[in-house]
Amino acid sequence: MDNQNSNFIKDIMIKDLESGKHDTIMTRFPPEPNGYLHIGHAKSIILNFGLADDFSGTTNLRFDDTNPAKEDIEFVNSIKEDVKWLGFEWDNLFFASDYFDEMYNRAVLLIKKGLAYVDDLSADEIREYRGTLTEPGKNSPHRDRSIEENLDLFQRMRNGEFGNGEKVLRAKIDMASPNINLRDPVIYRIAHVTHHNTGDKWCIYPMYAFAHPLEDAIEGVTHSICTIEFEDQRPFYNWVVEQCEMKNQPQQIEFGRLNLTNTVMSKRKLKQLVEEGFVDGWDDPRMPTISGMRRRGFTPESIRTFVRETAVSKNNATVDFEMLEHFVREDLKLKAPRTMGIINPLKVVITNYPEGQIELLDAEINPENPEMGMRKIPFSREIYIEQDDFMENPPKKYFRLFPGNEVRLKHAYFIKCEEVVKDADGNVVELRCAYDSETKSGTGFTGRKVKGTIHWVEATHAVPAEFRLYEPLILDTSEENEEGTFLDHVNPNSLQVFEGFVEPNMKESRPHDKFQFFRHGYFNVDPKHTTVDKLVFNRIVSLKSSFKL
Repeated sequence: MDNQNSNFIKDIMIKDLESGKHDTIMTRFPPEPNGYLHIGHAKSIILNFGLADDFSGTTNLRFDDTNPAKEDIEFVNSIKEDVKWLGFEWDNLFFASDYFDEMYNRAVLLIKKGLAYVDDLSADEIREYRGTLTEPGKNSPHRDRSIEENLDLFQRMRNGEFGNGEKVLRAKIDMASPNINLRDPVIYRIAHVTHHNTGDKWCIYPMYAFAHPLEDAIEGVTHSICTIEFEDQRPFYNWVVEQCEMKNQPQQIEFGRLNLTNTVMSKRKLKQLVEEGFVDGWDDPRMPTISGMRRRGFTPESIRTFVRETAVSKNNATVDFEMLEHFVREDLKLKAPRTMGIINPLKVVITNYPEGQIELLDAEINPENPEMGMRKIPFSREIYIEQDDFMENPPKKYFRLFPGNEVRLKHAYFIKCEEVVKDADGNVVELRCAYDSETKSGTGFTGRKVKGTIHWVEATHAVPAEFRLYEPLILDTSEENEEGTFLDHVNPNSLQVFEGFVEPNMKESRPHDKFQFFRHGYFNVDPKHTTVDKLVFNRIVSLKSSFKL
């Protein structure tokens, strides 16, 4: 677990093993299959799998599929893929639906013990009866039904005799409890919905808060690690395990959620972004989903390192997104081949270079990792440079190309701008330059120096490419109020698309190949829009940041 060696959850596990409370450690990662996983879930994955690995224990992947109205096999498959991509293998794969029969039997046990009853109140009435943080709740008029009547009604609920919302099964605890979660929570509801695993076998489904502790206890989970918002649910978690007479007694431990700046981490909000067309799917590279980050080009190593560098504590924390970007730069700087790509092309004709001649120049694949070797890049009379690398009337200390100025072409020669060609509207469409053959890179030329070096791509062999540059999808949401929603803070400039060119050696690039484009940053070949005839590059991150650990 690297930097989690001293986290408080691990300390608890050490004490439990030393005291003999447990002779092994079992954790679980229990996602609900109602959406795609995001970076916050990555912290839970890495924590659960990592802690179990530290103690040579086991980790189950379990889908809490108790709400079929919102679940889909698509989400199940995406979650499996995300866990594997992050570098983890589960020891066992379970579904909450595997235990529906036993959960039903445990609910019957509660009824027989006088600890559960069938209620006819509507959802709104239940909320009204529940009370507030300062006022106790009041008993349902159906709370004192006999055990026999409750058993009969619950069986009839299972048989499908009632419609959705007509009846629920509630735990019978304490309507005056200072913890609202103990004020007779609903533990079963009616839902005539086909389940992705069990089909139409059931028309009643356990509530998450009831099912979850039973699942942990059935599997023999020793430590049920969850985020801090479940802390108030822990008394009910323990009540369920005890009153349902479960053999195993898991321990629930809460930790602070991971949040990122300029990022929403609510599945409901992420779903809204998808359904209302603000993004092109759950895997949009602007989304904080693991699949979106994978498509953008983040590496599993960078995400694991990022999570391990964030604190494991009881407090929720918001971490600067630039910290995550820092770790992907660190991971890619020795892995990613260097190359040149022109995002916003401007044509340059080198007037004194021989027409029809193609020269192959040597360039390092990665100067920070010499073992990656060298590559050949073509050079000719016509090249493309970035439009931003030319200014007709530059300010002081502008060292790139302008009329009369000389610059070095990366890996090539010095060129001097001699003529500017414009269209009828006065836009610069072409530069005419002269090169100096004695200034070739690698020859040791020291006759004179230039202050600017720019990148380029040879025009006749250049491969057309699309470049997608990203900014935060969500702007600062601190101004969000009751009259607005987070959608008011969606950044209209979160995606910019450019049509440009890359070196010819990029033609064989495949989805998820990663490169560092000179001066532009690290890019990933997009797996969704790249075709045999068209390369699409997502910018993972720019080259530099002011962020410091």
